[in-house]
Amino acid sequence: MSADDVIGLGYLVAAALFILGLKGLGKPRTAMRGNQLGASGMLLAVLVTLLDKEIVSYWQLALGVAIGAAIGVTLAVRVQMTSMPQLVALFNGFGGLASVLVAAASFFEAVGRGQDDLQINVAAALAAFIGAVTFTGSLIAFAKLQEVWNGLVVPGARAINAALMVASVVLGVLMVANPDQRTWFWLLVAVAGVLGITATSPIGGADMPVVIALLNSLSGLAASAAGFVLDNALLIIAGALVGASGLILTAIMTKAMNRTLLSVLFSEAPSASGSGADADEVYAGKVTSTSADEVAMLLDTADRVVIVPGYGLAVAQAQHAVRDLTLSLESRGTEVVFGIHPVAGRMPGHMNVLLAEAEIDYEALIEMDVVNPTFAQTDVVIVLGANDVVNPVARDEPDSPIAGMPILEVDKANVVVVIKRSLSPGFAGIPNPLFAADNSMMLFGDGKAAVVEIVKALTEV
Repeated sequence: MSADDVIGLGYLVAAALFILGLKGLGKPRTAMRGNQLGASGMLLAVLVTLLDKEIVSYWQLALGVAIGAAIGVTLAVRVQMTSMPQLVALFNGFGGLASVLVAAASFFEAVGRGQDDLQINVAAALAAFIGAVTFTGSLIAFAKLQEVWNGLVVPGARAINAALMVASVVLGVLMVANPDQRTWFWLLVAVAGVLGITATSPIGGADMPVVIALLNSLSGLAASAAGFVLDNALLIIAGALVGASGLILTAIMTKAMNRTLLSVLFSEAPSASGSGADADEVYAGKVTSTSADEVAMLLDTADRVVIVPGYGLAVAQAQHAVRDLTLSLESRGTEVVFGIHPVAGRMPGHMNVLLAEAEIDYEALIEMDVVNPTFAQTDVVIVLGANDVVNPVARDEPDSPIAGMPILEVDKANVVVVIKRSLSPGFAGIPNPLFAADNSMMLFGDGKAAVVEIVKALTEV
């Protein structure tokens, strides 16, 4: 068996592992095994690629692996679950940048040897365009999620984006027609990079989960295009899998947010621009504070309790305290379930991962469409760090920035206890009338400490 045969067989096995890994990630109980299969496929792909004699020297590869491993280990140890959406955004961006650089190196090498053809030229142009848009767009998404920048409101953003898109097409055609002129390639990268900034900046915080899913898909498509430049079957397959799964996730997220992809991408201004009512008008003299002891007495007589987790739960790292509360209530015969919004936590699946980390039963995690009809028969709802996903403004005010976004209708429950540090707005930047509703009580404080106090009070009731 020749080296080429070994490489081809290895790539085939790696591709199969990628597909099986994705299949495993589709269910919570098999997600860990799916992740292991995918990682094994990538390891096999790297090892097989080392057999290719056209790669750089082994000491250069070893140096790159060492640097990458050091960065990866540092991120794995230091990045908290609260920052996972930001990390995913960065991964998407660097994936796009890597595709641009790999496509550039291979394209220029092919042109230098006189081996370029239409397929390589077109694939290089697509990799340059998609990769650059993904890189800069992901950096903007990271800045928004990290709350270090709220975006840029550009008058006539739609016209500017359309002009940049037309310019990108023109530059792509010029690059394909004149492959020996490297200037066209880098101009295409520059214009596409600007398009990534101007297209992502106006998108509001409430739509960020959709943006992350789309950028994930684009990073895969860029990698697939780079695979055509390299004539590497495995990179084409892996990129296509990421691109397709990302598009599917994007479609799921847009449906969950009751939005269309076009409405998200062609926003004129940040959706956090305000709802017409300020916080003083919504909250003044209407908010009822409570204590852990009072909440414990409510829970002691409750037959059904729904816990709604949000980003504040992740910030407070309260998942283990919530598990203790769940066990305490269930030992009293209380039914306890969790209402999970599709985009709670700023990233799809964020809350599921946190609760799974605390070994909370998957069967207790109820999707929004299933749990919503049950709120009217629920004695107590505990909202832990959630805001926009329980804001009735989305349902009741058509002019709201989050109008039409499906919410967990917790306001229909008998009593709602909101555990939150303050009355500060959520990621969408608007006040929440739920906090001032007649059937709501606010338990101010750190989420973890508040839940621990409730559990302690329950033992004394």
